[in-house]
Amino acid sequence: MKKSELKEFLDFKTAQYNTLAFIAEDPVSIPHLFQKKEDIEISGFLAATIAWGNRKSILKNANQMMKLMDHAPYDFILNHSEQDLERFEGFVHRTFNANDLKYFLKSLRNIYLEHGGLENIFIKYQTETDLQNAIHELKKIFFELAHQVRTEKHVSDPLKNSAAKRINMYLRWMIRKDKHGVDFGIWETIPAAKLSCPLDVHSGNVARKLGILHRKANDAKAVKELDLELRKMDPLDPVKYDFALFGLGVYEKDRF
Repeated sequence: MKKSELKEFLDFKTAQYNTLAFIAEDPVSIPHLFQKKEDIEISGFLAATIAWGNRKSILKNANQMMKLMDHAPYDFILNHSEQDLERFEGFVHRTFNANDLKYFLKSLRNIYLEHGGLENIFIKYQTETDLQNAIHELKKIFFELAHQVRTEKHVSDPLKNSAAKRINMYLRWMIRKDKHGVDFGIWETIPAAKLSCPLDVHSGNVARKLGILHRKANDAKAVKELDLELRKMDPLDPVKYDFALFGLGVYEKDRF
């Protein structure tokens, strides 16, 4: 397939999957429950954190988190007491357990009270080309409170060669201005051109079959390679193609 044909094909598939119908079965449905900026940020971050495994299980457990926070995540983050955290006992999503979640809630409070919120970290530490260094800095800030070492595995670090799929997906939600109503675009000072593709098994396999990714591992180096190709096709909104790659990999897997 010629490059012009490939771009035309991916543009078509992006338009096919980047629609409101995408929301219902995707973790992005969780922040769509809210209107307030901080509620969207926090609910989105927590939903993205557990976005691996069975999608029905992801949505069930993400909704449970929102319920336990009285469907007011920002207010709960700022005002919860130690006693309030007891209600999270028994929560588990795969390897993400109640102790992990309780630390996440404490850390998010620290980020909003002491660092100006999640958006501010990415504004401060973005580079001229991308947000991967900012993800690295987020992880350092996120774990500046006392914590169990095991909890660190739930925040990825691209500077340690992780693809950081879930955080890159979260950043797509927050930064990309989506006229179709899926992504929020509420972090308006960070350009979508700096976003990286949320690379996973599905999108990686499709990208390799289309010839826009050659590295075999789904790691940070593969993300950088894929980013270069996607930015050639759309320098201002490269991660719109995540919809095409994901859709082809999940819904048209017999073809890919």
